[in-house]
Amino acid sequence: MRSFESREDYLETILVLYQEKGAVRSIDVAERMKFSKPSVSRAVGLLKSAGLVTMDREGFLRLTSEGEAAARGVYERHTVLRDFLIQIGVDAATAAEDACRMEHVISTQTFESIRKQLKDEDKERIVR
Repeated sequence: MRSFESREDYLETILVLYQEKGAVRSIDVAERMKFSKPSVSRAVGLLKSAGLVTMDREGFLRLTSEGEAAARGVYERHTVLRDFLIQIGVDAATAAEDACRMEHVISTQTFESIRKQLKDEDKERIVR
């Protein structure tokens, strides 16, 4: 696996696929990410070595508690950033693409400020 960003993308993909399908295999990850099976197999091996993923005898992937926490953090950054970008007028497709890149580099301070802004605006909408 080439980078921390790549590792986060794999974890997020496994999480989302598990939420959608209830079970995830490496082939599902390869198809979703549009990567070759050997590339995904290598990445899964690295995730297993890092203690972030397990694979059972049938080849089903599961996030460990550490892997799930990391995946949920990335996924939250992605969804908050995507929603923020849409709210400021970016079209949904571009917002999703940009959020995917931004989720890896945004500072905690900036992310927390964006998340707070969205929550405050949601509260205002409910009051109205």
